[in-house]
This record gives sequence, C-alpha cells and structure tokens, in this order.
Amino acid sequence: MTISTGTLDRRYSDDSATPTPWAEVMAILDASQVYWVTTVRPDGRPHVTPLIAVRLDDRLYFSTGPEERKAVNLESNGACVLTTGTNSIERGTDVVVEGTADVVSHRALLERVADAYRDKYGQEWSFDVRDGRFVHTAAGGEALVFGITVDTVFAFVKGDAFSQTRWRL
Repeated sequence: MTISTGTLDRRYSDDSATPTPWAEVMAILDASQVYWVTTVRPDGRPHVTPLIAVRLDDRLYFSTGPEERKAVNLESNGACVLTTGTNSIERGTDVVVEGTADVVSHRALLERVADAYRDKYGQEWSFDVRDGRFVHTAAGGEALVFGITVDTVFAFVKGDAFSQTRWRL
C-alpha cells in the first residue's frame, strides 16, 4: 500500500485542511493496538467486534477462531471494514479500511504474520503455524488468519483543521 496523495473531500473538511499524508496513515495502522472489524452476517445485518491486527506488505491481517461470528460471516461474504483511531472528537486521526478478507493458509506467509504479531504485541500473542492455521503457543487454541485486500482507505483528522482524505487502491 504505497500511495503518495489522497483526495481531500471538501464537503467534510475545513477550508484550511490538506490531505493527510499516506505515510501518516500507515504509521497509525502500524502503531494501533486495537482495531474494530465489521463483517456482514448471512442475513445482511452487520457484526462489529474489536481485535488485534498487523500490517504486512499490502495487506492487514487478523486472526479468529473458526467458529467465531466474524469467521462465519467472512466465509459467506468477505466484505469487511477495519477501523482504528481515537475516541476523542477534539484530536487525533481515525482510519477506516474497506476491503475483502480471505483466509490465508500459506505456511511461509503465516509464519511472517505470526512474527509480526509477536513483534507488535509480545510473547502473549505467540502463535505456531500448523495445518494452515495459527495455534496459540501457550493456550493451544486454533485460529484462522484473514488477510484484507484493501479497496478504499479513509483518514478522518480531528483538531485545528478537521478533514477527510480518501484513497482508492
């Protein structure tokens, strides 16, 4: 996800606002500890839940148990939204990532994602790779790993100059 300039939406931006730099958005995605994923239930209703995630190359990755609601939803409809940011209206930047998630099972990639989890979240989030899934090193539970192919990214800046920047990938 290497992009230089997004499009500032003047309808939702102060007159003095400028597009948020792509590098700033990537730094927010890399530094965030908690994300919210929105998936679509089979009956069309949304489902939202917090989780942890990592960014590698051009995708964002998260894991979940195969029976969890988000995994079941993504099995029938890969459309999802991943969000992160601040819960303040006065400051900060919120990032919204729209895309399609699919199960990752390639061993070498899963090992890279597992390394990224350990690097970002510490040994508590240590996974072994077995049979195309994560297995929690200490607790033993299995998890599917999903990678999001990103379509659109929004950055909502709050503070002195509110703005909304959009990138289509």
